[in-house]
Amino acid sequence: MDGQGQDGWRLSRWSAGVELVLTLLGWLQGALPSPHSCFEQAWLLLQIEQKGVSVKSSRHFNPDPDAENLYKAMKGIGHHRCAHTEKQRTETADRQVLHGSVWQGSHRDAEVGAERRVREAHHSPHVPSIQIRSQGAVRRHEDYWSSLEEDIQADTSGYLERILVCLLQGSRDDLCGFVDPGLALQDAQDLYAAGEKICGTDEMKFITILCTRSATHLMRVFEDYEKMASKSIEDSIKSETHGSLEEAMLTVVKCTRNLHSYFAERLYYAMKGAGTHDGTLIRIIVSRSEIDLNLIKCRFKEMYGKTLSSMIVEDTSSDYKNALLNVVGSDP
Repeated sequence: MDGQGQDGWRLSRWSAGVELVLTLLGWLQGALPSPHSCFEQAWLLLQIEQKGVSVKSSRHFNPDPDAENLYKAMKGIGHHRCAHTEKQRTETADRQVLHGSVWQGSHRDAEVGAERRVREAHHSPHVPSIQIRSQGAVRRHEDYWSSLEEDIQADTSGYLERILVCLLQGSRDDLCGFVDPGLALQDAQDLYAAGEKICGTDEMKFITILCTRSATHLMRVFEDYEKMASKSIEDSIKSETHGSLEEAMLTVVKCTRNLHSYFAERLYYAMKGAGTHDGTLIRIIVSRSEIDLNLIKCRFKEMYGKTLSSMIVEDTSSDYKNALLNVVGSDP
């Protein structure tokens, strides 16, 4: 294995242990309450990450032959389909090294299209995509001309802008599964006082709690809120808000309750009925393939009684179908 391949493999393995290291550091600095519970939580996250990945890294990865084949396959008129398909199941760390090799051989050809697509993505903000990414990952987006936050502020306004920007701050505390029952009860009371208890709605109170509290904390808040208000947090959001803000808040709640169910539902409705929402289908499959796509596939089968692969076969065709199936991998 050459130097570049070794670096790519090391990078992919490094990312798998980040949560564990950060959790232990948080405890040592006194920011987290229990080393035992925090260690278990971080270790669980690490195991889930490994089980959920459908596209894995190769220890003996060498980017140069792959980069040369990809460049030849795309250069000139037409393209070579097999070369694209064979390289689809390359993990992020490997692809980053591969991108560097393609860049060296093709100069600006591939980069122009990539920059254009990133700019297009800037103008289609998606709540779950923003919510689940780390602060560092969001900041890396700023390498392309302007920050994601600036583009969102230019394209949205009002409370929708505020909830998206709040999610972008990356201030959600998900390092540890510890829940303070007293704080959860206080948050539930604050939400009740900001909506059901008054005439009108304090939208910022909803936004602040939904966007800054950890998922485990919010689950406890939702339970306390339902006991207090005699209705679910989803029903309250529907009665207190409307339009894009309502959709954004409900998406945050769905992702909090079960992220895999959320993506399984999005994939199902992207293919259900006449036509296919290709953008949704491609974005979810590709972006989750190195995180938790295997877990999403299991949830998809539980919810709809069929595998994700079988629905892709029914709804797509030709190279497009083969490309998706290569990334999705084997059925659960």
